[in-house]
Formats: sequence, structure tokens, C-alpha cells
Amino acid sequence: MGQAREVMDRLTDALTSHPDLKVIAELYADDAVAFTPDEGEIRGRDGIVEYWRQMAEAVPEATFETLHAYEAGDTAIDEGIFSGRNTGPLQLPNGETLPPTQKEIRIRGVDIATVADGKIVDYRLYFDEMDFLGQLGLLPEEPA
Repeated sequence: MGQAREVMDRLTDALTSHPDLKVIAELYADDAVAFTPDEGEIRGRDGIVEYWRQMAEAVPEATFETLHAYEAGDTAIDEGIFSGRNTGPLQLPNGETLPPTQKEIRIRGVDIATVADGKIVDYRLYFDEMDFLGQLGLLPEEPA
């Protein structure tokens, strides 16, 4: 197992099995860049940690089921299923906060982390945001 794989596995553990924002912060470089479906581009460790803090608060007992895990040089790639119950407030990109829906979610996604000197410098997260919002019951109902 290479450095990228080790860092990605530690990140997944700190986001799910053993939530720890301090560990998450230690895994990102100061000038890291992340791209997410819901927030777009996030520049800098502090902004990325804040993104994960909000997600951890919204789905505090989340799990991640790895379907595929790869490593290519300095990059680790995971495909898996993020699941849990929305028991905390959900921060929207426009700054509004939604109360917990208490709904279960199960979202398939892909994470890609490029690592340099033991820190994530580039992180990309892909998931179907409409599926996520639909499972939370936040989409308008379609007319019959």
C-alpha cells in the first residue's frame, strides 16, 4: 500500500468510523483544493475541514462501504456507498440551514485524492446531488 492509499483510508476512517475533524485537518495540505458537487471548488484546508464538519454534523453516524479502491502513483480513488441518517442540520450552499429530515440516505460516490508529502493536495468528490436531495425529501413532488 502506498502513501496515497494510506492517506485516503485514514480520511475515510476520520469521516465515518471514527469521526475526528483534527485528523481530517492533518490530512490536508494548507493550500489543498477540493471539488464537490454541492459546494464546487473549496480552496484551503480550513474551508475543506468546514465542509466536512457540516457533513459530519448533518449525518453524524455515517458509514462508507467501499466497492472499489485503487491507487495510481500519488492518487487514491475510492468508489463506494455513503450512508446514514440525517439527524443534524443541513447547511445549504446559499447559507441557509435546513432542520434534520431524520431520513436515511444511501449515496453512491467516488472520491479521488492526490497526495504529496503525506498530505492531500487535490481532492475530488463525485455523487448525484439530486439523488441525495431526493432521499432527504427535499425535492418538489412531481405532478401526478
